[in-house]
Order: sequence, then structure tokens, then C-alpha cells
Amino acid sequence: MKHPKTILIVDDEMQSRTLIRKMLTGIHSGLTISEADSVNDALKKIGQSPPDIVFLDVQMRGETGFDLLDKVSSLGFAVIFTTAHSEFALKAFRYSAMDYLMKPLDEGEFRLAVEKAFETMEVRKKTSPQQIQFFQQQLKSPAVIPEKITIPTVEGILFVTISDILYCHALNNYTEFYLSGTQKITSSYTLGYYTEWLTAHGFFRVHRSYLVNLAHIKMYKRGDGGTIIMNDGEEIEVSRNNKGAFLQLFKERN
Repeated sequence: MKHPKTILIVDDEMQSRTLIRKMLTGIHSGLTISEADSVNDALKKIGQSPPDIVFLDVQMRGETGFDLLDKVSSLGFAVIFTTAHSEFALKAFRYSAMDYLMKPLDEGEFRLAVEKAFETMEVRKKTSPQQIQFFQQQLKSPAVIPEKITIPTVEGILFVTISDILYCHALNNYTEFYLSGTQKITSSYTLGYYTEWLTAHGFFRVHRSYLVNLAHIKMYKRGDGGTIIMNDGEEIEVSRNNKGAFLQLFKERN
């Protein structure tokens, strides 16, 4: 497995930079790690040695991580935000499929985020400007439920209209999205990752392996747990444990 070699840590708190450096060296050896405590300092470091991954603090003294991204001519690196933002801001991260770590940093979550970044660097070379813009919009209006989400794939970042999603299928640690028009997208994130906020758009976890859009259900067949038929003809089993809650949803809508 090829790992990125150059890491830049941008944070105005020395303690945070030291902790991230220590956690990185505990995971992988042979990394070139540099630090910056301001936007201008970070710009110089990026110019001197373009990084593969940037750990970027959202809020710094008198400036933000976005101030840095606005001044970079080309986002030729992946961004992992570090933040102490509220739950609403956290949802904004997730709608945008941004890589993020909440402060105080959790060792297990840090390791998983870094490993995922390392594994996807060859196919996901950088964070897209559109992804950054989408995330910024969600931070400014956290109470507004967005109509789109970003889905990271091996080919890049896709912006998908949520109402076009018929259902999602868990495939090991990946998620398959089935969309209107017979389109299928495979994401490198788990089904559990997407379940939390797609529920707010009328999705329901009918089975541990399936998350369905209730608006695209054509028919329900009675049975032990039952079976639903989607608009594309796909038959999906409803688990016995989820049957009651699933049927209750439709009683509440009538």
C-alpha cells in the first residue's frame, strides 16, 4: 500500500499540533511532518513542500481554515478538518462527506480517519473546491436540510440529489447507492455513516443491510418481517425487528 509522505498540521495551538504529530508517528513511520500556526505560515509551508494531507483547524485566532483554502491556488491535497464545533456543524461535515476529527481528539477515531485517508489517496488525490464550498454553505445555515449530499467514490466526489436515491445497500465497509434511472454508485463510507442524516429525508433502515427511501416504495408484502418492492422492481426484506416501526411510519402518514 502506498502511503502519502508529506503531512502539514495547521493549528494555532502548539499543544494540538504536538498531539497530532505524536499520534501520526505512532501510526506510521517515514512520514515528513511539518507544522504551521497561522494561515500565512501554512501558505509558505505549502509553497515550499506541497503536502499530501493537511490537518486543518477550523477556528484559529482571528482567522479560519477556510481563509487558507481561499488563498491556495490549487487544492492538490486532502483536507482533514479538526474542530470543536457543535452537533449542527458536525452534520454539515457529514452532508459534505468531509474528513473531520472532533476535539478533543479520540485515538481510535484518529487512526481510522488517517487509515482511510491513506487508503484512498491514490484514487482520491485531493479535496474538491465544490466540496469545500458545499461544506461552508452548510455551516452558515445549519438548520437548513440540504437537498444534496456528496458521496466519495473511487473516481472522485459526486454531488447527488437525495430525492433521486431509491435505497442504499451495505456491502462490507462500503455502501451501494441505487438511484433513479438505474444508476448505481459505490461509496467508500459505511451504511451506518449515511443512516443518521438520510433519516431526516424520509429514509428508513428496514434491514441491517438496507436503508430505503420511503417515497420510492411501490408495495409492501406481508410476511414474517415482510418484503417491500421498490419502484425499480427490487425486492427488499424487512427484518422482523424493524417491521413494527416500519408499518407505524405509514399509519402516521395516513
